[in-house]
Amino acid sequence: MFRKIFYSLFLFSITFAEKNSHGHSAHLSAEDFSLFWLIPFIGILLSIAVIPLINSNFWHHNYGKVSAFWGLLFIIVFAVSFTDYTLFYILEVYLREFIPFIMLLLALFTVSGGILIKGDLNGTPKLNTLILLIGTSLASIMGTTGASMLLIRPLIRANSWRKNKVHLIVFFIFLVSNIGGSLTPIGDPPLFLGFLKGVDFTWPLIYMYKPMLFVSFFIFIIFYFLDTYFYKKEKSSALKSNELSIKIEGKINFILILFVIGAVILSGLQSFQTSIFSYHGTTMITLGTGIQLTILLLVTIISLKITPDEIRIGNAFTWEPIKEVAKLFATIFITMIPAIEMLKGVTKEIGPMSWMKTIIINEDGSNIDTMYFWLTGILSSFLDNAPTYVVFFTAALGEHNVEWLMNTGNTLLAISCGAVFMGAMTYIGNAPNFMVKSISEENEIKMPSFFGYMGWSILILFPIFIVTSLIFF
Repeated sequence: MFRKIFYSLFLFSITFAEKNSHGHSAHLSAEDFSLFWLIPFIGILLSIAVIPLINSNFWHHNYGKVSAFWGLLFIIVFAVSFTDYTLFYILEVYLREFIPFIMLLLALFTVSGGILIKGDLNGTPKLNTLILLIGTSLASIMGTTGASMLLIRPLIRANSWRKNKVHLIVFFIFLVSNIGGSLTPIGDPPLFLGFLKGVDFTWPLIYMYKPMLFVSFFIFIIFYFLDTYFYKKEKSSALKSNELSIKIEGKINFILILFVIGAVILSGLQSFQTSIFSYHGTTMITLGTGIQLTILLLVTIISLKITPDEIRIGNAFTWEPIKEVAKLFATIFITMIPAIEMLKGVTKEIGPMSWMKTIIINEDGSNIDTMYFWLTGILSSFLDNAPTYVVFFTAALGEHNVEWLMNTGNTLLAISCGAVFMGAMTYIGNAPNFMVKSISEENEIKMPSFFGYMGWSILILFPIFIVTSLIFF
């Protein structure tokens, strides 16, 4: 089957060979791609979704090879079709996007794994709700990844005696790994990219707190009643101690988290946007990014050096979750190039996705905020939510400035909520989702399949998002 797919794509690529000498633009156009170019991207997504269902043992031992197959397949066909553009896109994807992305995750994963929260934590509905509430609050302060990595292990330990634990992890992903990051640019990557493009640092807090609280309120209510239902069924197996005691070890790592947050903020400051490496007139690494990567690497090394081994052992810390994210997202980032370029052609009415313009922009030129919310959200569920945010941000901006977009209508709010909220719809919608899933499975919690998780998100989140769109957009 793979051979047939490769052969079909190779033949298809030949028809584009004459496009090797396009103008002087560093980027290709939406017109240069057809929907066939989505095959490698869809291939890696379907592999993530289907192979574990067919043979989970094969997937566990070979997911890196499967990911590499789709990534190399795409690069080879892309190189044949667009020789002059291949190196540019590889540098742009990996230097500008993937390396900063994975280094931030690595630093937060390492530092959070060096903080051991233990004690008498009896997994009652009240305690579980409190952990989710703390995590949701911290997500905007230390990022969804930092909050997720800090609290997922204590949540698992507190409920180690319970049989029904899947719902705990699913709601944790909903709230801590996604929706909680709505209030600051540090909270979630799409909002940080908005900050880099000129959106005020305080804009998310001022404008997004109402829809964030609205969505969170209903999710918390559903969670509490669902967890209470399962708890009552299992109460006879509950731990005998009702006293709550918490002990935190590895506190020095909290200081390192502050350095991580500082590095992220510093990388976005205008005074640090000087280019230190460019290719074809496009900045690949800024001074701010270079400093950020250096700080993140140092923080990772320092955390490993100063954290006693027994703390990481107590956290059942392994490198498998970050390895899985790195190997899978390395392919996801490169194979979604055609999808992103096609989306850029929407407002220009060019390319295979040009039809989308009629559903996001009225005839008088005004934006249809509800459609911006749903399209940004749905595509963020399957594409990386950060570049999806940028595409629709650019479309909504049009010929105006960022100040106009921040203060006119609810379009920016719709885009921001769609990208952040609906990152919770799939395992790949936001990077922490996959890491939380992997850590849970390491702790012998049988997590839902890709489609199984979507069943949870569609059943619980979709109705809430429908009401949200009716009220706020």
